[in-house]
Amino acid sequence: MEMTVRPMTPQEKSYCYAQSQQLTMQTGSIGYLRADFDTNGNSFYTTWFDHRKELKSAAFKTEFDDVINALRGNPAYGGLLKSRADMKAYCKDHALAFPGNYATEYGIRVDTDHYAYLLRMNPTKGDYNLYCYCYVRQWLDRHLTQAERGIRFISPEYKEKFRIADGDKIRIIRSDGERNDRVCRYVDDYHFELGNSMGLFHICEFAEKMEASNVQAIIPLRASLPDKCFSYLQSTGELIVITKGEKGYTPTGKYGDGTTPREAVNAANKTIGVSRAQEEAMVVGSMFGWDKPGADPKNYSENGVPIRPKHRDRGDAR
Repeated sequence: MEMTVRPMTPQEKSYCYAQSQQLTMQTGSIGYLRADFDTNGNSFYTTWFDHRKELKSAAFKTEFDDVINALRGNPAYGGLLKSRADMKAYCKDHALAFPGNYATEYGIRVDTDHYAYLLRMNPTKGDYNLYCYCYVRQWLDRHLTQAERGIRFISPEYKEKFRIADGDKIRIIRSDGERNDRVCRYVDDYHFELGNSMGLFHICEFAEKMEASNVQAIIPLRASLPDKCFSYLQSTGELIVITKGEKGYTPTGKYGDGTTPREAVNAANKTIGVSRAQEEAMVVGSMFGWDKPGADPKNYSENGVPIRPKHRDRGDAR
């Protein structure tokens, strides 16, 4: 059996958690394994949960056992499932890190000829240390490729307003000012799921429902943007703080202190991991609206220079 191991991509991260039945069917999700290393950090206790029993063939079960055993005992794969300590050491340099509910979690993807395994790991004592979601590789990859087109949001007149990546959030602002942030999942080019059990929507149906509900605004909360960033006022040189999803800015009362405003902002943003592209997108969002193309960091170079947009097929909303 040949298999490859690599860090999980940010796009794949959404698929190492529980999925709706709709997405389970589309992606060929067979089921998942939950495991922990016990209090001693060396045992390996597991529980299996079915998603689609008809896909759990004898060939899959044999291969899955081989994959887990290789990750536990074969030095070629770093022994990442040998113990909690080995998992922690492996994750430090070889896995995608992302915030979990209680601690930082890590993700890798293992591929064989026919199956894909997405491993979400948390090397913390007292927690479940592993969730391994198993997929028919061809089905998962097809869905991931389609999901790269993003989730479209349109006006009631069926004009595209913006797109977000699969797994990003939107903020629904109601007429009374109430705000609700919801995760969105790509289903196909015309349908998406809205988190917190709000259901499956056709993009036209959602636009019409929001208009009928007197919703004041719907704005994207892109995961590619930081929660906050620094910038500066060109008129005074004062440093300001911009918050994702909010209009305007918060003054800091601070200045360059011997450096130019640009140098001071660059230094401040570097400490919190914010790039120039992200800063420029945050400035546009706070000034002109978070649904504008300029509020998306992918539309800037690494130096914060706008990239000329490529032609994109807008599609037919219906």
